[in-house]
Amino acid sequence: MYGKKVKLRALFIFLLLVSVILSIFLVLKSLEENVVYFLSPTEIKNLSEINNKKIRIGGMVKSQSIIINSDKVFFVVTDFKNEINVSYSGAVPNLFEEGKGVVAEGFLKDRNFLVAEKILAKHDENYMPPEVKEALEGK
Repeated sequence: MYGKKVKLRALFIFLLLVSVILSIFLVLKSLEENVVYFLSPTEIKNLSEINNKKIRIGGMVKSQSIIINSDKVFFVVTDFKNEINVSYSGAVPNLFEEGKGVVAEGFLKDRNFLVAEKILAKHDENYMPPEVKEALEGK
């Protein structure tokens, strides 16, 4: 019914399609293991179970909640409905301050306490590095 050329072309297209689908599946599967989504404190309070996977929490640093000891920083992340206490060892980013956005990555000890390994301070779209601001004002 079909010639040999048509059958070879159909087989080639089929194998190409299968290999593309398999490649996309493998890429998405590997990304799934490495991607860490951030959750709000309310979402953490509503979790059905706490596992020992690394998570990120995002929200605002509560006013008057930052306590700095010699090598540890304690603060509270809030979404204005619920709060999570965070403990972090190390230097915090320059943009980290009360009332500003923050993403903390680490492990939950319970629904109220996170031991952070990394702190990412967030800024809004109007942020401009001080060096750039000075250069623009100087002109």
